[in-house]
Amino acid sequence: MLSQVKDLLLLAAGSALVSNVVLSQFLGLCPFLGVSKKVETAAGMGTAVIFVITLASGVAGAIYRFLLVPLHIEYLQTIVFILVIAALVQFVEMFLKRYMKSLYEALGVYLPLITTNCAVLGVALTNVQKEYGIFTGIVNGFATAVGFTISIIILAGIREKMAYHDIPESFQGMPIVLVTAGLMAIAFCGFSGLL
Repeated sequence: MLSQVKDLLLLAAGSALVSNVVLSQFLGLCPFLGVSKKVETAAGMGTAVIFVITLASGVAGAIYRFLLVPLHIEYLQTIVFILVIAALVQFVEMFLKRYMKSLYEALGVYLPLITTNCAVLGVALTNVQKEYGIFTGIVNGFATAVGFTISIIILAGIREKMAYHDIPESFQGMPIVLVTAGLMAIAFCGFSGLL
């Protein structure tokens, strides 16, 4: 029992920090770069991604194990996972539109883009490829989404600070954001010695 908890904690730390979905695997870059202008918006996007990836990991894992495998139609996993993710994103979008109108408007086009966020689909496919159980897949999905949230909030904080500094004209806008993201990726490589 204790070794299983230890393995889950190592998996969670590895998924969030060492194998960070954005800074190590380079998945989910569209919302990472597009929604990271303000910390509040980035935190909202991170929360939505945590919800979607965690639920998608559990639902996709259950569908794969209890429907696709018994029917020997595992080759449909990508299509089925995309449909599951799309349904969950619609749920999140309806919830935010009704109860958190300002966050819904701040996220704009990036909220429906969670459906096509390759990080969400990547986690579901990774869980299947590594043959994680449903609970282990949920832990991996949650930790991966937390890693995404940590990354996007850090970048948003840096971008807010950069707005007050004199940046050379050739680096203004997206070039300095990409340089910053690259430096963050190098910094996150330092976590690889932990596990």
